[in-house]
This record gives sequence, C-alpha cells and structure tokens, in this order.
Amino acid sequence: MIRVSASQSPLFGSVADVAERLAEVGYLASTAVATTVYLADRLGKPLLVEGPAGVGKTELAKAVAEATKSELVRLQCYEGIDEARALYEWNHAKQLLRITAGQGTESWDETRDDVFSEEFLLPRPLLTAIRRADPTVLLVDEMDKADVEVEGLLLEVLSDFQVSIPEMGTVTATRRPFALLTSNSTRELSEALKRRCLFLHLDFPDADLERRIVLSRVPELAESLVDALVRTVRVLRGLELRKSPSVAETIDWGRTLLALGMDTLDDEAVRTTLGVVLKHQSDQVKAAAELRLN
Repeated sequence: MIRVSASQSPLFGSVADVAERLAEVGYLASTAVATTVYLADRLGKPLLVEGPAGVGKTELAKAVAEATKSELVRLQCYEGIDEARALYEWNHAKQLLRITAGQGTESWDETRDDVFSEEFLLPRPLLTAIRRADPTVLLVDEMDKADVEVEGLLLEVLSDFQVSIPEMGTVTATRRPFALLTSNSTRELSEALKRRCLFLHLDFPDADLERRIVLSRVPELAESLVDALVRTVRVLRGLELRKSPSVAETIDWGRTLLALGMDTLDDEAVRTTLGVVLKHQSDQVKAAAELRLN
C-alpha cells in the first residue's frame, strides 16, 4: 500500500496568490473564486464547480494546473461511462497470451499472480491521478452527464484519495491531487458526493469582468468595440435562447471582428458574424428580432 505524505506543501500561499497566479495565465478570478480555490488547496478538499455551460469551469481547472505547473489529468464524463473508463481495466488480450504461454509449465496460482500484476494493468484517469507523485490537477468534467453509479466510484477517491484494486490491494496517493469536478446542473448530484467537496457556483461574469477578460485575451481590440461586444452579449443572454453565449464565444466574437478588420459593431457586423456566438438557427432568428436587424 502507498500512503499519503504528511508533509505535502500547498500549491498556493494565500488568496491573493491564487488571484495573481491565475491572472498570470489569463484567468481573471473573482475574490470568491480565488478564496474557494485557496481553501480547496489548503484543506485538501475536492472542489465542485457548478454553473451554466461556458462560464469557465473547465478553464479554471486548466488555469490552476498551468499556474502551479501541475499535470492536468482529465476524466471527461458522458452517459454510459463505467469503471473501466474511469478507474482502470485489465489488458485482457495480453493476459490471455500470458496464460496460454504458461500452460503446462507453471501452476495456475503462479499464472494468476502474474497476470494480475502491474504489467497487465491499464490505468485510467482516476487511478493515474492517484498514483502520480508530482503535482497533479484531477479534472472530472461534466460530472452530471455520468450515471449515478459512477458517483459511487468517486466516493473512495474523493474521501481518502485511494483506489481499491481487488487483485492488487489498495493504492493510496503519495501526493494528493487538486481535484476539481464540474457540473452543468443537468441533474442533481448526490448528497454523499457533495459532502466530500467544497462548492463553488460560477455564473456569467458581470460586464466589467467580462470586458477585462476580453481585453486580456484580445488586447488588439479597441476598448469601445469591446464595450459594444459585452453589451450585445449581455442582451443575448437575457433572451430565452437554447444556448446562451459563453465567455469563450464572446472572446471568439472579438477575434472574428479583428480578423475581418471591423472596428464597429453595427447591424451589418452583427448580422454577418452572429453565428460565432449563436449556434442554433432559432436563437439567431430570436436575436435578430430583438436587435432589430434588417
């Protein structure tokens, strides 16, 4: 069994350190975000980040990894994901070859001990993150898309940062990863999972923060154009759309205008580039009516 080092040093020194280092890698964090990230690191607790799609949940995990020079290990959840894809599985083809090769020359006990060993183990994201000795950020992305049974697999990992492999024993982290789970709230996560995590709700940023984000990512844009972009996106988010524009799409819109050499967001510019931020025809029709585009 591998055990956790009691002397593991934190990734961040203070809340201000979190905000500063995330900003250095392009993620402008509010005080609430920086505080929660600091506490998750200092307390060794997983962080559950909920909110609508496109508000920067996944980007937060990426930014923490980049800011701390940690390896990002990502488990992308989807309907039907199982233990073999999340934790580990055995290389059955290789095991079969090993069993065939050993027939007649060794006992079954010898063969069994061999085929259920490290050589035949295929680690998946959760086990990979647990076994890493270097700084690691474990991202469990879109947890709400996975089945309820998958949450049960996570409870041991998030409680004790360990994985039980019946054939080999328990693998316990030598260095606890910084674990961040995201959810778009398409279904309610279990209370058992939530109890193990700190919680952070991310919503779309206010106008000032989004303006600063766009300027940091597309500094070539004129501030007046950025202001117009942010105002227009906020109007679009106020509509009942199938998919509201994300912050990343606001940035993409700015880059699009820059690439086309447009310096104003007039009706023609909006009409010709609206597909950058709205990906459903019904949303574009509704937006055109609201913005009174000809």
